Amino acid sequence: MKNQQIAVLGAGLMGHGIALTLARAGQYVAITDPVPEARAAVAGRIAASLKLMGVDEAGVAKALKRIEVFDSVAGAVHGAAFVFEAAPEKMALKQALFAEVEAHAPEGAILASNTSVMPITEIMGGLRLKGRALGTHWWNPPHLIPLVEVIRTEWTSEAAMAATMALLADAGKTPVRVERDVPGFIGNRLQHALWREAISLVERGICDAEAVDTVIKASFGRRLAVLGPLENADLVGTDLTLDIHNTVLADLEARRGPSPLLQAMVAEGRLGMKSGEGFRRWSPEEAQAVREKVVRHLRKLDTILD
Repeated sequence: MKNQQIAVLGAGLMGHGIALTLARAGQYVAITDPVPEARAAVAGRIAASLKLMGVDEAGVAKALKRIEVFDSVAGAVHGAAFVFEAAPEKMALKQALFAEVEAHAPEGAILASNTSVMPITEIMGGLRLKGRALGTHWWNPPHLIPLVEVIRTEWTSEAAMAATMALLADAGKTPVRVERDVPGFIGNRLQHALWREAISLVERGICDAEAVDTVIKASFGRRLAVLGPLENADLVGTDLTLDIHNTVLADLEARRGPSPLLQAMVAEGRLGMKSGEGFRRWSPEEAQAVREKVVRHLRKLDTILD
């Protein structure tokens, strides 16, 4: 599994994290980005992320030696065993990128599009060799979150699925198979079902945003890292779970579209931390403190669970 050439297309938030993860696992990484400034900055960005993870200078240098920056897609994918695309979430862009990849990558290379919700089948539908193409949903930040969802299209071969699962497991990730290409895959369907109800509670005047977040963080959120919802259902009993569902489900938010409250917030420019106000008001210092707290928590949690 070691010393394979892996191409990463995109040197931004996701791409640099994917690259450093694979380099630390003993792979050679060829990374590229259409923006010259992103290519120039990627080594420094990788070094900074590694240091935040607690990697010493020797470890940083070792990882960077396994990463080479290319100024073209053709150069990055030439000789690649795997190609991970980490471009912006725009369908036409991803389709055009994979057409270019297919023109230059070896025919045996496995092609993976990294996306959180976009249909992999549509992204890969124009390829000549569709059996080697699949989706991977690396969670943000990709070098700190263990999960990677591996999404099969109607054409994806079992060999491509198995090889990708093995590569990711060897890199210390926790890959899971998504056997049908559905919007949101597994994780985002679960996450946004929770968010839909959270927003609805505020919209309906049942509580404020702070109460929603406090309830989650101070109760079931504490056990989610070690006890999934279906494990919990088995723990308390499926009979009790059924009784609760018979009482609660009829009153949960069930609208098919987005919340009017959320739509109004976006229209008003209340975009969250990046604009200074979303469900709450945020100063730049408060927003940065939350980001740093998340990183510290993920590092500590990784140590505890190991």
